[in-house]
Amino acid sequence: MLSFNCLGLHSRKIIGYHFDQQMTTEIVEKALGDAILNRNIKDKLILHTDLGSQYTSNEYEEKLKILSIHHSYSRKGCPYDYAGIESFHASLKKEHVYQQPIYQNFEESKIEIFSYVQGFYNNRRIHSSLSYLSPSQFEQKILAA
Repeated sequence: MLSFNCLGLHSRKIIGYHFDQQMTTEIVEKALGDAILNRNIKDKLILHTDLGSQYTSNEYEEKLKILSIHHSYSRKGCPYDYAGIESFHASLKKEHVYQQPIYQNFEESKIEIFSYVQGFYNNRRIHSSLSYLSPSQFEQKILAA
């Protein structure tokens, strides 16, 4: 099971995720923690998620409140509200998962997904909407400006 609950919409970079065998509140809290370590949190930050129980749990809502992060939700049954992450998941499946033989075990799948996200998607995969730059290159260009 994956939790990619932290995608920077401006750069399309995966900034926080956690990978585990069951989808729990703890997974999304860890992904949020990764994102916080990778970003300078500023006022008026909005985190958009679907209505999964892990995202609507009291523990997660409390964590967001402590961090002063506004929580925005997709409407029930409307994946278009969550288009950024849905697009990423489609790319992950088409470009990596469906191209691989079946993973032998959980640890192998964890390593392979990490390799795709960090080794390819964030650093080498170009996007036409980012002037044909990778998410990392786009962020570097923005920071240099």
